[in-house]
Amino acid sequence: MTETPRSAADIDALAAQRLAADEERITGQARRRESLSLSAAGGEFWKHPSPWLISSFLVAAVAGRVVIGGGSWWELVIPAALVALFPVIEWCIHVAILHWRPRSLGPVTIDSLLARDHRAHHADPRALPLVFIPWKALLWLLPAYVVVAWLAMPTPSAAATLLVSVYAIKLAYEWTHYLVHSDYRPRSRWFRSVWRNHRLHHYKNEHYWFTVTTAGTADRLFRTYPDPAAVATSPTVRKLHDLEDARG
Repeated sequence: MTETPRSAADIDALAAQRLAADEERITGQARRRESLSLSAAGGEFWKHPSPWLISSFLVAAVAGRVVIGGGSWWELVIPAALVALFPVIEWCIHVAILHWRPRSLGPVTIDSLLARDHRAHHADPRALPLVFIPWKALLWLLPAYVVVAWLAMPTPSAAATLLVSVYAIKLAYEWTHYLVHSDYRPRSRWFRSVWRNHRLHHYKNEHYWFTVTTAGTADRLFRTYPDPAAVATSPTVRKLHDLEDARG
């Protein structure tokens, strides 16, 4: 009979053992690195270009919103609606753009940087630089949001509110996705579920569990949230589409 842990240290040690066993069961491999503290994970996060690029645009958007001032109460709907819709947006981007299968149009192969980098990310989920949105894509994507916001919103204040919301959500996405792939171990129930779902996507079957910042939201809606025990391990989970070279 297993002895019941009596101290807080015993309980923490048992939880760590169970978490390590859970990751090994999902990934098929034992942990290769020691667990990181949240502060250490944050230090590593800011060593990469994507967080700095997004943060710069976020700061500029906040400053612009302050300078513009005014605004209407209905602008509060903008961030609320984006947060509510983001799991669906995230799912659609993941499926349609990141998991894009290269296609030939005559002599031209249609294959974006985002799709190529995502195939590399699946080939080596432990490589942290591949976790982030490619900075080359952000160089045009972040300014493009300014044009979209200006054309889509009826007032400058609403456009600035939209930009603040978009950049803040994008930064939160980068942080969550990075944290899942880092050696920080889940402590909250919410993050544990997010952590497990995304690792199932990377190590179990790439055709399911597409949400990253939530667990089972849009996946339930689009029926890509099966019982892991009922899903076979995919032979192409580390080599999307079984291409000759997963790194593009």
